[in-house]
Amino acid sequence: MGERPDREPEPGPVLREPDLPRTAKQRPKALRTGWTTGTCASAAARAAALHLVTGEPQPWVEVALPSGRRVTFAVESSTELRPGRTEAVVVKDAGDDPDVTHGSHLTATVSWRDEPGIGLHGGIGVGVVTRPGLGLEVGGPAINPVPRAMISRAVGEVVDVASRGVDVTISVPDGEKRARKTTNARLGILGGISILGTTGIVRPFSTASWRASVEQAVSVAAAQGAPAVVLCTGGRTEKGAMELLPDLPEVCFIEVGDFTGAALRRAVEHGVGRVVFVGMVGKLTKLASGVLMTHYTRSKVDTSVLAGVTRAVGGPEPVAAEVAVANTARHAYELWDAAGLLPTAGAELCRRVVDVLERFTDRRIAAEAALVDFTGRTVIARHSGGGGLLR
Repeated sequence: MGERPDREPEPGPVLREPDLPRTAKQRPKALRTGWTTGTCASAAARAAALHLVTGEPQPWVEVALPSGRRVTFAVESSTELRPGRTEAVVVKDAGDDPDVTHGSHLTATVSWRDEPGIGLHGGIGVGVVTRPGLGLEVGGPAINPVPRAMISRAVGEVVDVASRGVDVTISVPDGEKRARKTTNARLGILGGISILGTTGIVRPFSTASWRASVEQAVSVAAAQGAPAVVLCTGGRTEKGAMELLPDLPEVCFIEVGDFTGAALRRAVEHGVGRVVFVGMVGKLTKLASGVLMTHYTRSKVDTSVLAGVTRAVGGPEPVAAEVAVANTARHAYELWDAAGLLPTAGAELCRRVVDVLERFTDRRIAAEAALVDFTGRTVIARHSGGGGLLR
């Protein structure tokens, strides 16, 4: 027989980035929405301003959301600290969202000042920005643009700031403690929480806020001149990635969750030249299948991809057939392990992930991938191009 001609390389999978789900899953009862720290801060500022102007504490206040809709808040307390200086508190209700700032006492202190306008300041428990890349002034309070506008509007509806000025200080008494449960320190926000919000409303179990935090983290890493960003699927894989790449600064490591596509687009936008993805077998399988938004309601693990990996590394057909009908990606992983295929199959899976990541960015980013075990700490396999970080 004549020599078999070289086969054309198989095309990669179709790249898909499904839309975000309206909620994490369909539920028999609607979940209760809540209010952002920005909305609560604006309500507290309005209450304090009203007390300053009228001399009377207000049990309720109404503020405008960015949409123009107006909502009413109970005022926890309102106090005259001294003539010309008042303070009011609104307690944050995050609804049914598992929010670290739920129950925070958003506190606004308002006082007269000599010059017209509003001076906005961060007090105790509001973080201070120490790094560029957040769209906020370095050295200033971590109060994002939309909350700033909401606070200014809430106070401006009470005080004619064109003719008389006020200073507004937002504080959160236990904000520094709450911030320990966030990524603020890694982003260079020190000493407290951020005053956040784009719509003023917290959507329960919303994945949009996570996507925004991922994009922000990539921007901050790029602003620090990071040589690469390391995308990790969760807390365990992030710890493993830090052990794997100890020479990279902490700002490079990003808990990306389901939002690989969003992170890659932001990395391209900022000219980040290299991305390392570290994950367990389930997320890597979805990426190898071409799925860039991997939320479980929008994508399932395709075990046929893992069967193809098994065959590509010379695995016996009976094993490939078992993998094809595996219950989960973890089950397939265990089948590989039992057959002695885990290192080679894992490396092929990582190679396919790298191809998808690079195709998604039109080859503008050099990608690498590592498969870790279910502790997140042990690297099973990896794939990187020349000059990569994974060695």
